[in-house]
Amino acid sequence: MRKLCLESNENSSVLTVTGDIGAIFGNRRAARYLKDTLQFTRTDDAIVITTEDDINKSIDRLKKICEYISAELVYSGNVSEAVNQYAMEEQKFSDFAEKARLIRDNHCEKEDFAAFVDSVSANLRNRSLYQLQLLSAYHLAFAQNACNFSVPGAGKTSVVYGAFAYLSNLDPSDIKYVDKLLIISPLSAFGPWELEYEECFGEKPSTKRLNGQVDVEEKKQYLYSLDPAKITLLSYASVPKLKEELIYFLRNNKVMVVLDEAHKIKNTSGGITASGVLEIATYCSARVVLTGTPAPNGYEDLYNLYKFIWPTKKVIPFEVYQLKDMSKADADPRVDTLLKSVEPFFIRVKKSDLGIPEAVENAPIVVPMGETQRRIYDIIEKKYMTDIVSSKDSGFKQDLVKARLIRMMQAATNPDLLSIPLKNFVDYGGFDPDAVAEDDALIRDILQYSKTETPAKFVKAKEIIEQIIAGGGKVVVWAIYVKNILDFEAYLLSQGIDCRTLYGATPVATGDDDDETVETREKIISDFHKPDSSFKVIIANPFAVSESISLHKVCHNAIYIERSFNAAHFIQSKDRIHRYGLKPGTETNYYYLLSEDSVDQVIHDRLIAKETRLREIIESMPIPLFDNAELETGDEDITALIAEYVNRTKKM
Repeated sequence: MRKLCLESNENSSVLTVTGDIGAIFGNRRAARYLKDTLQFTRTDDAIVITTEDDINKSIDRLKKICEYISAELVYSGNVSEAVNQYAMEEQKFSDFAEKARLIRDNHCEKEDFAAFVDSVSANLRNRSLYQLQLLSAYHLAFAQNACNFSVPGAGKTSVVYGAFAYLSNLDPSDIKYVDKLLIISPLSAFGPWELEYEECFGEKPSTKRLNGQVDVEEKKQYLYSLDPAKITLLSYASVPKLKEELIYFLRNNKVMVVLDEAHKIKNTSGGITASGVLEIATYCSARVVLTGTPAPNGYEDLYNLYKFIWPTKKVIPFEVYQLKDMSKADADPRVDTLLKSVEPFFIRVKKSDLGIPEAVENAPIVVPMGETQRRIYDIIEKKYMTDIVSSKDSGFKQDLVKARLIRMMQAATNPDLLSIPLKNFVDYGGFDPDAVAEDDALIRDILQYSKTETPAKFVKAKEIIEQIIAGGGKVVVWAIYVKNILDFEAYLLSQGIDCRTLYGATPVATGDDDDETVETREKIISDFHKPDSSFKVIIANPFAVSESISLHKVCHNAIYIERSFNAAHFIQSKDRIHRYGLKPGTETNYYYLLSEDSVDQVIHDRLIAKETRLREIIESMPIPLFDNAELETGDEDITALIAEYVNRTKKM
């Protein structure tokens, strides 16, 4: 292996590099990086570098050059105290990382681990962590700066509280001691974090929600206060506006900062949210990253996560552009180096590790359409499929196909949705509605639908709900479109079945002074969990209710009256009722309603294929890459749609 040998003068103002320096100038990237980042002169056998004020930065850049030419940087016996200190700190971190790796791999020092377990058992009074949660919490407590990439439903929140229970009960003089939590998360997660604390510790914590209902000046005054709450909850969008105040808060308190759904800071192109979070990282006493999807686009999504947990260390030895290249290649040899670099500071529990009873995937229930719906659907399908098959303009076709798919999906469940402009559904289709003309004549034909017929899926779903309720069960019904949620709610209420809805417009609780008459998400979920709840049915939208919502303790049935090609939302919705904590013998049931001879069958088949592929990725890869998993509508979906339509219509 090539070597570069580093020497320095007494005050570190000059660094001398000898060894395989010819390899630097023979490598275009290394030579360019050297010229762009360091002030140097070259002699026959050495490079002489004039350092900046920060000697560490100069050495970091030399190590980067070593990566380009596959060389090792070694230190001669003639180095300054500053360089020697850098080398010692580097070795300390290497030893620290190796111990974290051993803990991650369940090679713990028995006495230390036993002491940790005793502390957690004494202080986390209301919750017993399972073995992998204890290991995860111990790993976090040791490293203090770590990522948890466990699957949804593995209990990541409990792991954080387990580590916090230990760290907050250390002697205040201990360097690892923390006594406050700052949770940065989506607004929908505020309630679950508060509830989980109470369930873990057996008492309500002092909390402060810094949400949109709190004036900016009030938020700032709170962060400057001498006695902040034990748990402060903040949205990602608020971080850039409160950066200076957050830095003061973190410098004057012992705070463990948790990024929940941390993939929201993956933007490496200068996004203000990601930049704001990274700028406060240096001031945290402990840093935690939580996400079940650490690399949704590729390995580059890991970059900011590790930059946050170790802001002063270069844990990932690659730049963003290199990580992007590695994501595209099937077998890039650099991936092994990446994984070895990051694995000491992440832990991941797969779904197969949880021992959850297998769910029951009931056979799809094929529902014949009503006479009017059948007529409308057939007209739409014939016209739109002809357009899809015959279109030659690929740029136009992408928007056209997504628009047509939305209309066929709507007609397959409830033709009344066809009266709503396409622009209302852009979030679900990911297309430009202005590029697609509406068929006004057809819309006029279906305006009377709601007055003449009840959607057949509504009737069948009601029958299943009645059977579940009669057996003492509760059920969540999943629908894609808000109007279907509201129409189905109205239909159930008209049939004497009480229910509630969870979708984008359902308000999130703002704080202690919430109006009790307002049906917030937290209140609905809390009431649903009560044994004497007045309603047994929740109708929800997976697009809006995919994070931090757990229903598995009281609900073991899910009905899907409609689905899109988006496999990520589908799997997340299933995980709402199939998570760790299910009692042995619990039977979780999924019911899928498909309109007969419609796009529903293609969606069902494609989702099963995507879910199978996704589960394989999740279970087999140390860090799952979803970039090529085609989670949303893709070419294979359209090909399957065309093939199914052609085969079906040939038989007619």
